[in-house]
Amino acid sequence: MLKKGYLSPSILTCDFTCLEKSIKILEKAGCAWLHLDVMDGHFVPNISFGVPIVQSIRKKSLLFLDTHLMISEPEKYIKAFAKAGSNLLTVHIEVCPDIQKIVKAIHSLGVKAGISLNPGTPVELVEPAIGVADLILVMSVNPGFGGQSFMPVGLEKIKWLRKKIDHAGAKTLLQIDGGINDNNLHTVRKAGADSVVVGSALFSDPDPGNKASEYLKIMEL
Repeated sequence: MLKKGYLSPSILTCDFTCLEKSIKILEKAGCAWLHLDVMDGHFVPNISFGVPIVQSIRKKSLLFLDTHLMISEPEKYIKAFAKAGSNLLTVHIEVCPDIQKIVKAIHSLGVKAGISLNPGTPVELVEPAIGVADLILVMSVNPGFGGQSFMPVGLEKIKWLRKKIDHAGAKTLLQIDGGINDNNLHTVRKAGADSVVVGSALFSDPDPGNKASEYLKIMEL
């Protein structure tokens, strides 16, 4: 039986001129997590936002801040993002191959640690994170831009990792991010995702709050 599921709305595609309003809508809908996509224009071909935005959000919200560092050399910045108010810092295996070292460094800051992998990265590379990291994030799109289509390879990785995590009896959460919408949310949840990141499907809806409520019900199944 799956553990309690967490919907983690990504603010990447929301209207930043109304950011506080968008967050309050998600809070009212019952969301407990908020996904923050930090991009540096180097590890991924786009730039999003940094520490000041995380600080501002923390001042306005008590939501669990799920901060995804899609950046090169994240070890240089984890302290700043932890201090800004992040509850979870997820880094990429592609730039942090020493899982034990980076997880230890993040934990030393008093926050939870996640390890992510891109669609083209072999899933076996993150197996050592099971039971070590608090979360493993499977990317089901190539990171860098919101609104992309879901890549089936993400689903296969979720299924593989679900079996490995359950066999190990580990508490590591399994998260998926990229192209999640009405057509596949139930499928990835059923496949074993504990946490699901959703962005465009929420903020492109005329009523993001109602859509978030619908998705939260699926995560509770």
